[in-house]
Amino acid sequence: MIGLEKGIVRVVTHNPNWRDAFELERHVLQEHIGGHVLDIQHVGSTAVPGLDAKPVIDIAVAVASPAVIPSCRQPLCGLGYVDRGDGGTDGGYLFVKESGREVRTHHLHVVAIDDPQWRNYLRFRDILSTDVEVRKRYGELKMSLQEQFSQDRKAYTDGKNDFICGVLAEG
Repeated sequence: MIGLEKGIVRVVTHNPNWRDAFELERHVLQEHIGGHVLDIQHVGSTAVPGLDAKPVIDIAVAVASPAVIPSCRQPLCGLGYVDRGDGGTDGGYLFVKESGREVRTHHLHVVAIDDPQWRNYLRFRDILSTDVEVRKRYGELKMSLQEQFSQDRKAYTDGKNDFICGVLAEG
């Protein structure tokens, strides 16, 4: 149901069970780091019904400030997350969960609640959820980029950037 080898791009048909996978993980996160966080949201394409996606659950976690992140590190690593470090404005502080060596199942982005990234994660998800035309164009772009960059996740992600920024600027 979920999982993708590091660096590989494979967009699959939307699976309604992705929401359940998020809810299960949200519950576990709330139990282990809930005292440190303000909100936990399902973001990215797996959060948008009807949108094809890479089978990796993206989770955004809002904290009061980046100073809280070290308090989350040990509990998250205890849950099997790998600390990938601070991506700054390119995704916040990233933790990844793997089902096997280099097979990613979850990307957890920890950002301050007043960071524009937090708002953008939620806004983009919500626009895709409600605007059929934007969702269709984004899905087509992702399929095209997958064909071009099936072995280069960074190029695939970079190829989506202008579209995402354009949608956020319009919305």
